[in-house]
Amino acid sequence: MERRGMDPDGFFEREGSLGRIQPQFAPVVAAARTRIGEAYGPRLHSAYLYGSLPRGAGRPGRSDLDLLLVLHREPCDQDRDTAEVLARGLDQDFAEIDGVGVLLSGKDRLLSEQERYDGGWFLACLCTPLLGADLAEHLPRYRPDSLLARETNGDLAELLPRWRASAAAAATPRERRALARSVARRLVRTGLTLVMPRWGGWTSDLTEAAEVFGRYYPGRAAQMRAAAAVALDPVADPAVVRAYLEDLGPWLADEYTARHGTKTPRD
Repeated sequence: MERRGMDPDGFFEREGSLGRIQPQFAPVVAAARTRIGEAYGPRLHSAYLYGSLPRGAGRPGRSDLDLLLVLHREPCDQDRDTAEVLARGLDQDFAEIDGVGVLLSGKDRLLSEQERYDGGWFLACLCTPLLGADLAEHLPRYRPDSLLARETNGDLAELLPRWRASAAAAATPRERRALARSVARRLVRTGLTLVMPRWGGWTSDLTEAAEVFGRYYPGRAAQMRAAAAVALDPVADPAVVRAYLEDLGPWLADEYTARHGTKTPRD
């Protein structure tokens, strides 16, 4: 029987572990652990990996390093500046990765009722502990239901204007590729969570996610498969992102709202 990322009781299994990290990525993960501790010291509550590396699906020279850093208090400008320096240093020092993403959050926010089915779910189900005490111990178990779909990706309509502004401002091939990867990833994951309650499962594999989506929306399947390909191998052609923002993105936002509603406004 296909488990689809669920345990036998129908709850999400936590994906990824430090034991799945491929040997070629071990040095960068070790360096990240050391540098995070040095950079944040007592401000840091815990640190986590997410994405392809802890799933054992990293591609040398093409995968990025994704980090979630949880602080004892809400991040300030100094914390964000520190994250930029940390990310830039790791990216420059290790050819095995292509970019570093650092998410910052305060501990209380992640444990709040408001974030329970968004940031809390993300940490508990998609993040692998790297440093500190695991906050997942204070969070519930999760099922792939419409509430989770709404609170994770029910804000796509709000993102579209921001992406349009970013597309207009992207001036270099590197900036355009980064935007294409970011937008394509979000669209594919939103497509998956759109159908997640009906499918009854989860996958972080973008190619698989696009295929699952296509079972329920065959008329949009080719577009979503193409978006998954761009998410894995981004392109600098601005026409690619323009198509997302003029067609697939608005359609997906409308369909999502009709089926699951919109995300609860955040403070």
